[in-house]
Amino acid sequence: MLFDMEKLEASQRYKILTATVTPRPIAWVTTLSEGGVVNAAPYSFFNVLGHEPPTLAIGLLAGPGRFKDTATNIIATGEFVVNLVSETNAAAMNITCIDAPPEIDELALAGLTAAPSHAIRAPRIAESPVSFECRVLTSLVTGPRQTAVIGRILCAHVDGNAVQDSERCHIDTPALQLIGRMHGSGWYARCTDLFQLDRPTWAQWQEDELSQRARAP
Repeated sequence: MLFDMEKLEASQRYKILTATVTPRPIAWVTTLSEGGVVNAAPYSFFNVLGHEPPTLAIGLLAGPGRFKDTATNIIATGEFVVNLVSETNAAAMNITCIDAPPEIDELALAGLTAAPSHAIRAPRIAESPVSFECRVLTSLVTGPRQTAVIGRILCAHVDGNAVQDSERCHIDTPALQLIGRMHGSGWYARCTDLFQLDRPTWAQWQEDELSQRARAP
């Protein structure tokens, strides 16, 4: 079935995107306002973009009639932290979704700990297994209700229990127990049902083709 995204209402476009692009990693973003108030909120329109330099992107939707506090703080200060969400932090992450006024510290509300970052003023979430300290490379208002932010990752904090070899940067990914955003309201996914595929090479592909031809009657 064809859905013409140019003709659909915004709420309908949102349903199609969130129901099909799954699972989505969750950027649990912490920022610091110009007045020194800590803000935390999760966003699932998020992913990494590359490693030279290390960059990530977040799509920030607006609140009723205004930018959300996260977007306001990022644009004002140029700094933010992307914390990833483990299953043990799911309930606390959900609390930080609350539509609290700008002066409320969502971390305190959720019983979480603001830990100092290494390179920026905005704090990270101590309970998060992975935190990326970021500085804004660019931001783009892509519509009246959304902003895209691209950040350069300055530092990465990873739970030491999941680091297998620090010199070789080997991480035990399953040990992080990260969750992803799924379809509909309130649905999430665990990263536990895995399968592996080896990436093919052209040389091996040709070799397999020759072997199959040799075996053909």
